[in-house]
Amino acid sequence: MASVLVVEDDQFVRSALIRHLTDASHTVRSVGTALEALREVAHFRFDVVILDLGLPDLDGSEALKMLRGITDVPVIVATARDDETEIVRLLNAGADDYLTKPFSVEHLSARMAAVLRRARSGSGDGESSPAIRVGGLTVDPLRRQAELDGTRLDLTRREFDLLAFLARRPGVVVHRKELLAEVWQQSYGDDQTIDVHLSWLRRKLGETAANPRYLHTLRGVGVKLEPPGAETPR
Repeated sequence: MASVLVVEDDQFVRSALIRHLTDASHTVRSVGTALEALREVAHFRFDVVILDLGLPDLDGSEALKMLRGITDVPVIVATARDDETEIVRLLNAGADDYLTKPFSVEHLSARMAAVLRRARSGSGDGESSPAIRVGGLTVDPLRRQAELDGTRLDLTRREFDLLAFLARRPGVVVHRKELLAEVWQQSYGDDQTIDVHLSWLRRKLGETAANPRYLHTLRGVGVKLEPPGAETPR
């Protein structure tokens, strides 16, 4: 069973979601504004957030960006917007899944189960592998921990998944489509999703795109991770 935060300003919809989730033995907290949601995730640990986009104080897409700034908790967006471009934008902004209103409780349950399975399985293959060492970088898939020169890195779930995926293929150029499919589990998207997470990851590795040490981007192709000073063919 999961700990769920429901962010929904419509009291009728909110009550129905709380009742359904509680009946399914989930622990539920609920709020009606984006700012309240941010306070909740800052003080409590949740397994999943159900986020309505039509909030009174802040557009849900902006709330999503702010949530992603402080937590990597899986987020299911509930929206009346069924435009494909908008949905792709939300997924690229950090949503793990979406539901188009109106939706049934059965549909919600199925989407929640899928998101929770992905979150709990982490990065999938190699989860039981021994620690991976690339230069001064150590990645432990089993404990989901990473260290650089003996100092532990404070990584979000997605940052760790990206780093671990690349660390298993040191010196190999991984194409962006493969990263989207394997790390984000998306069959489509744009480069912004990858670029943003690479930027965050570089910052934590103490490097920049202009002066890379471990993460090297091949424009229009993909990304590779290799130790400083390595002479790996491109």
